Amino acid sequence: MVLTRKGQATRERILEAATELIARHGVAGTSTEDVRKAAGIGGSQLYHYFDSKQALIRAVITRQAEAPLVPGRPLMGALDSFDALQAWADAAVESQEHHGGRGDCTLTSLAGELSPADDETRQEICNLFERWQSLLHDGLAAMRGRGDLRPDTDLDELAMALLTALQGGSLLSQTLRTSGPMRASMKAALAYVRSFAA
Repeated sequence: MVLTRKGQATRERILEAATELIARHGVAGTSTEDVRKAAGIGGSQLYHYFDSKQALIRAVITRQAEAPLVPGRPLMGALDSFDALQAWADAAVESQEHHGGRGDCTLTSLAGELSPADDETRQEICNLFERWQSLLHDGLAAMRGRGDLRPDTDLDELAMALLTALQGGSLLSQTLRTSGPMRASMKAALAYVRSFAA
């Protein structure tokens, strides 16, 4: 669908409203009627842009995936040095401290709520996590290429370890309402990466 500038603004307003409501109430606790009211639009307008709640949720997922690896932070550049990885980990912990595990709509929270039966949405989240893993892999490959990491370093495993630390730390921090799990998971993952230093 080709949108006018006004149409793009309306669609973005709907997505912003949906993202904020999902952060507060979860996917199950957010209805299309809630989104319509929060966005200040008519019912027919909502369905003009999104033909179902699942279509709206998938658009929220895509929107969140285009955000940086740490929500609320600008893109931090390539994660291709120990210092860059440490800054990324510190930003992840700081983000959890700032939000206290509340009010943050992330791919982690969306993935945890969506039904396993919704395979189309699950696959979309899977693709986006793989994209993030690829970004981490590229940074680690640059480190290995420069000789910062040993030649025998398994880049796929390290990238997955870092992504798992971020997502697992985020999920536990949101559940326990404390940044402690994120701090512990990122510290452990970075220590694991450093164990492969040349």
